[in-house]
Formats: sequence, structure tokens, C-alpha cells
Amino acid sequence: MSAPTTTAGTEPMTHRQTLEALSGLLLVLFVAMLSSTVVSTALPKIIGSLNGSQNQYTWVVTATLLTATATTPIWGKLADLFNKKLLIQIAIVVFLLGSVIAGFSQSAGQLIAARAFQGIGVGGLQALVQVAIAAMIPPRERGRYNGYLGGVMAVATVGGPLLGGLIVDTSWLGWRWCFFVGVPVAAIALVLLQATLHLPTLRRENVKIDYLGATLIAAGVSVLLIWISFVDGSFAWVSWQTGVMVGGALLLLALAIWVESRAAEPVVPLGIVRQHTTALAILGSLAVGMAMFGGAVFLGQYFQIGRGYSPTEAGLLTIPMMAGVLGSSIVAGRLITRTGRIKPYIVAGSIILVAGFALLGTIDHETSLVLVGVAMFIVGTGVGMTMQNLVLAVQNTVALKDIGAASSSVAFFRSLGGTIGVSVLGAVLAHRVTDQITRDLTAAGIPASGAGGDSNLNITALPDGIQHIVRAAYGDATGHIFLISAAIGVVGVIAALLLRPVTLRTSLDLPDAATTTAVGADAVDGAPAFDQVSVDPAPGRMPDRR
Repeated sequence: MSAPTTTAGTEPMTHRQTLEALSGLLLVLFVAMLSSTVVSTALPKIIGSLNGSQNQYTWVVTATLLTATATTPIWGKLADLFNKKLLIQIAIVVFLLGSVIAGFSQSAGQLIAARAFQGIGVGGLQALVQVAIAAMIPPRERGRYNGYLGGVMAVATVGGPLLGGLIVDTSWLGWRWCFFVGVPVAAIALVLLQATLHLPTLRRENVKIDYLGATLIAAGVSVLLIWISFVDGSFAWVSWQTGVMVGGALLLLALAIWVESRAAEPVVPLGIVRQHTTALAILGSLAVGMAMFGGAVFLGQYFQIGRGYSPTEAGLLTIPMMAGVLGSSIVAGRLITRTGRIKPYIVAGSIILVAGFALLGTIDHETSLVLVGVAMFIVGTGVGMTMQNLVLAVQNTVALKDIGAASSSVAFFRSLGGTIGVSVLGAVLAHRVTDQITRDLTAAGIPASGAGGDSNLNITALPDGIQHIVRAAYGDATGHIFLISAAIGVVGVIAALLLRPVTLRTSLDLPDAATTTAVGADAVDGAPAFDQVSVDPAPGRMPDRR
């Protein structure tokens, strides 16, 4: 369909209008992050009550990360082709259903399956929130609002563990409410989005969805992560199972690259991925994801199993990390908006992140909580300065029509890194804990089978003497996990240093991309649809919604 071009609006969005639009999006992001953090302190009790193992403990986290990772680029590409608001609402519904199913789980296996389904919605929310914000706010101004994103991350990071601990410590609630609690939050988010988020409905002619590429990417990533989760537990690193799974994953991913290079609308556009800034941001996000998610997810175990604190106390002990994320994201975001420079903050944040994990690598089951708190604050500071700004660096280099694919590519590799990190570090932790428990029990003249190895996380059911040995093993082994996270984080430092020092643009779209884009005749999200829209390159301008 053709029609005269409609230019962008003459009035930029006010700060109040932007905040109103952000309200629903930030709540959506909070819901997605809460789904992971609310169970972090509750997982030991959840898995213990379901008679789960250490491997299943890891899989409750990994399952969500796996499906979220595999679907993130698909959601992002769909956002470039279809209605962004409707896609966000669909993702919320998927997440809501997964939460309900998880809450009614009767076994660790059922819980893992429900978390995997929930992860599909989480992948959509994590990708689409970034895309919607990019469609509303120019990169230079986006730095200012990244502080709000950081605030939501901080509240979810510390509020989730606190809420999870409170729920499992309250007898009349029980751990199942760790999953039910997200249901009303998701419903509120749906209502807020319907009332506050109004984006023009972009639609392209002759859209071709790359089903084959999406399937190959999801399958390849899933096989690789399943191998990582089972290796060294169910089979050896050097075995025929490893050969089949790794070989199969690499073959699927190679086929995906071949398909993507020829697809009309690739899920992961290779042209964007090959750009200097995008490639380095992806590498940095991969490293940061592995270090951050892979290390931080085991803090709940450290405080509860390694130190003997209750879930509520374990949640309170994570407050220093929240403070670091909140403070650094707000300060860095405002400085980025003021100066237009982003590289110095990414470099500084990645270095601080490595330093924090290196300090955490020195802890054991007797380390002063003050030292642990300082180290967590440093890690949180690094996260707040790095994670969102890597996405912003990429968004600054691409046209508005490709913002979904570009943003989701960075989020995809960050989630991939997190999933790999949780799986690999979880396997390392389980291996070290088992070895140390066996060694210490033997030294004490107790048969190793008396503690059940690492087969059960219900530590309170063990005799006092064995409890001490098991807690010491978990507390000491966790420090080694953080040292590995620090080493991985060095890759992120290198990627940050290689970024080009650019100034963030003040226009919503690239100047040379301010050309007409086909738009659907009907607006699903409540905003008027235009036959043609061109994005005004003037600073802060938004498409006219009159």
C-alpha cells in the first residue's frame, strides 16, 4: 500500500510522557528479573522439599535461561516485523502461564519443565523491553533512562531474594508462592501497558519469517547447553556422548549461519553482527553474562548452605550488590546523557566487575561478612555500569528498523553466556563439593555414603557432624567459582577496551536511515497507524501520534 509520506512529529516527548510509557515496560522488566531472583534464596528449600539433586538445582535456573536464550533473537526479529506492544503482551501471558504451572509442580522434573516454558516468556520480555525503549528514546537521552532500568534491576535483584526468603520462611505461604507471586504483577503490567504504551504499528510488505533459521539456532544452542549441563555428571568430558552432542550442536549452528546468510529476513542479521561495535559488544556481553549470572546465582547457596543462614537472611545479605547496581547505573546513565560518551563507563565497569569477582574468589565458609558485602558491592557497581550500556552502544550504530534484531542479538549472547556460566560453574561446584565432602568424611572416619554425596540439598536432615563438613565444602568451593568468573570477565575488559570512542547520537534514527518505512493500516496497540512514516533526525523527535 502506498500513500504520501508522513513526517515525524514536531513535538518531542516530555519527560512525564516518557515516564508514563516506561512505567509498564519497567514493571515488565521487573517481572522477568523477579522470576529468577525470587527463587535464588528459596531454591535450596524448594529442591530439598522435592527431593532434588545438585544437578536439578542447577537445572531449575538453567532451564529458564536456556529457553530464554534460544527464543530471544526470535522475539527481537519479530519486533522488527510486527506490533511490538502486542508481542510484549503475548510474552507476558506466556510468562504468567509458566509461573502458574511452576507453582503447582509436584517434582523437580515438573518444576524444571515449567521453568523452561516460563523462560520463553522471559526471553521475550528481556528482548522486547529494550526494543520498545529504543523506539521511544534517542540513544543520547536513553543513557538518562538507563538509570531507571538499573533501579528496577537493583530492586528485583535484592527484592527477589528477600521476597523469596520471606515466602519460604512463612509457614502459611510455602515455596509455591515464589512462583504465584509473579501472577498479579504480570496482570498489572498488562493493564499498565495497555494504558501507557502507544507505539506506531510498523509493518513491512511481503514479510518472510525465517522459520528454518530460528529452528536451527534454537536447536543448536539447546543441544550445546544440554551437553554442558550433563557432562562430568552423566558422562565424561571425553566420551562418545560428548562427541555426538558437541558435534551435533556445531553442525546445527553452522547450518544456521549458512541459512541466515541467505535468508531475506534473518533472525540474526550477520551484517549487523559483523559490525565492529556490535561484535565487540556481543563478545563483552557473552563474557559479562558468563561471569555475572554464572557467579551470582550461587550466592544464595553460599549464604544458606555454606554459612547456615535462613533464606530471608540470605536475601538481606545481597543488599550490597543491589546498592552497587542502583548507584552506578543511575550515576553512569546521567553522565552518559550529559557527555554523550559511553566507552569510558563500559571499560570502567568491566574492570570493576573483574575486581569484585576476584575479591569474592578469596571467600570461604568463615570469611567476614563485611568483606563479602564489600565484594558484592563492587560486583554490583560493575554490573550497573556495563550491562545495559553494551546494548546502548549497539543501538547507537543501527537504524531504527533493525533495532529489534540488533538489541536482541546482544541480549541473546548475554543470556547464552549466563546459561553457559550457570551450567559450567554449577558442574564445577558440584564436582568440587563432592570431592571435598568425600575427602573430609574419609578423614573423619565416616563412610562417604553417609552424607549422600551431593544427591540431596536438604542439609538440615543430616547429623550435626556431617552438616558441618557439607557446609564447609559448599562455602569453600564457592570461592573458586568466583575466581573463574573473574577470569571470564577479563574477556569483557578486552572487548570494552577495543570499542571505538564514539559520541551517542541525539536523533531517534540514523540520519541516513530517515527514509520512509511501510506501516500497517491498522494499529493494534491503540496508536494511529500511518501508511508511511519517516523518522525526523532532529534531536529527541518522536513519530507524530496525532
